[in-house]
Amino acid sequence: MGCGVAEVAGEEGSVCFGVFGVCGGGKTKGKGNGLKQFRLLSLLVVSLVALLALVGCGGLRGGGADQGGEDGTYTIKLSHVVTAETPKGAASEKFKELVEEKSDGNITVEIYPNSSLYGDEDEMQAIQSGSVQMLAPAGAKFGTLASQSQVLDLPFLAGSPEEIQEVVSKDSAIGQAIYENEDLAASNMKVLGLWDLGFKQFASNTPIRSPEDLGGQKMRIQSGSDVLKDQTETWGASATPMAFGEVFNALQQGVIDGLENTYANFYSQKMHTVQKYITESNHGYIGYVLVINEDFFNELPSDLQQAVTEAADEATEYNREIAFQKDQEAKKNIEDAGTTEIIELSEGERQAFKETVVPAVWDRHADVIGPELVEELKAKQGT
Repeated sequence: MGCGVAEVAGEEGSVCFGVFGVCGGGKTKGKGNGLKQFRLLSLLVVSLVALLALVGCGGLRGGGADQGGEDGTYTIKLSHVVTAETPKGAASEKFKELVEEKSDGNITVEIYPNSSLYGDEDEMQAIQSGSVQMLAPAGAKFGTLASQSQVLDLPFLAGSPEEIQEVVSKDSAIGQAIYENEDLAASNMKVLGLWDLGFKQFASNTPIRSPEDLGGQKMRIQSGSDVLKDQTETWGASATPMAFGEVFNALQQGVIDGLENTYANFYSQKMHTVQKYITESNHGYIGYVLVINEDFFNELPSDLQQAVTEAADEATEYNREIAFQKDQEAKKNIEDAGTTEIIELSEGERQAFKETVVPAVWDRHADVIGPELVEELKAKQGT
């Protein structure tokens, strides 16, 4: 029966509960006692079935969101792996504020930052199963589900914050590859936004001024991206995929030598306190793909769907306004802390890193990312 897991069956006068593997009764010596026992256990069966039906089948909408009873309210759990002070954390709070306002309180957003609910290692399974309704992972995290998303990982994708906003806008070739990605849709995810974090820098306990300086170093990369692995190994380092929440301890204990990331993430996770040098290379971009469980979204009434999409669009614009500013504020905080020397590369030094991987790494992954997309991006750079 539907969600039922208890049954009346078995030997004469016995009642069994399949979910618990418990049986009562059996052959009884006294007819009166057996009848009493049967009635008592039957009542227990009815109660358990009702309880299980309530827990197992009731009170849930598609994607695992709380409906909130008969009043048509919904709860969205938004999980991410960074702190509330980062560009992604701030954009998440802005989304919460906007969607709760636009839905007249019919949608409540619960934000779980800093891997407090799910981390890199399990968040994809969580959103596909509906255990969480929204995520905003870096593009690299989608590599095994939607390989074209690795376009965001291409080294030296852009040279300035202004160029980044043009290259990854919703209407750009990259934007269309992300927003209209069929593999993400097939994985029960609808793309609502593409958020900026900033440019990536190198952090290490040895100065890095050339690709040769990376030789032999164990550098943490985000898991799921063949592009990042290839890029890092082309520079001579050992690529070590690792969940974000594990990085600080790995640096502290010497499991890895360094990593690539943004100033905002270095500072918010206190990584600068265990790294002597940060090289400002601006060699890559970290962008976050805001996704919602598609089953959950499709079961929202149309007015609430509109509230969610409008809130996501406005939160994306807000993110674009603050992301690089927050990244530079984090850089200043690191400088003020005095624990880490920031090495700023000359244009010639930066070009040496670029010439090693562009267009070589781009070309090696063109079949996965899309030959036409890669050629279009190369044309924009004149390579």
